[in-house]
Amino acid sequence: MRADAVRNRRRLLDAAAAEFAEHGMEVSIARIAARAGIGKGTVFRHFATKEQLMAAILSDQLDALVATGKELLESAGPGEAVLDFMAAGAGLRSFCVALTAEMREEPPVRAASERLAAVAESLTARAMRAGAVRGDVTGHDVLLLINAVVQAVAPLGDAAPELWRRYLSLVFDGLRPEAAHPLPVPAPRSLAPG
Repeated sequence: MRADAVRNRRRLLDAAAAEFAEHGMEVSIARIAARAGIGKGTVFRHFATKEQLMAAILSDQLDALVATGKELLESAGPGEAVLDFMAAGAGLRSFCVALTAEMREEPPVRAASERLAAVAESLTARAMRAGAVRGDVTGHDVLLLINAVVQAVAPLGDAAPELWRRYLSLVFDGLRPEAAHPLPVPAPRSLAPG
């Protein structure tokens, strides 16, 4: 890909991510193109459909969270790393909401989701070995709990933008081994629907 095409693609992805975060997933391609400083035709040269554009953005966001998780594996204490990873994931609120079952089936999103599950599993296993989280928690549990935190505050919209932190603290306290009770069903083996 030519250097100008790479720059245009990056500007497009950044503009689309900002527009989706600020105005929701129904934002128009024309608005995204204007923010990126490119024409609508350029958008469609990179992405045939709006869904493909959304899939590229979501996979970018998931890969950014993967990178955060990898950094946390190297730098933070085991329990702190899981909590920081969950906070980083919950901070992507608008993208968590956009990650529908259909969007999860898009190949770039599916691949990024698998990478994310692997890093979540590594973080969780490390925290488990250190006694920072209960012994029956998996990386998939952690990823689903991030989404639970996001969904808990979704009805309030932007009225209380930091409220998710309260629910993340409640959820993380539930991950601690102290006073843990056996869980009634096993963790999922995959985040794929069906």
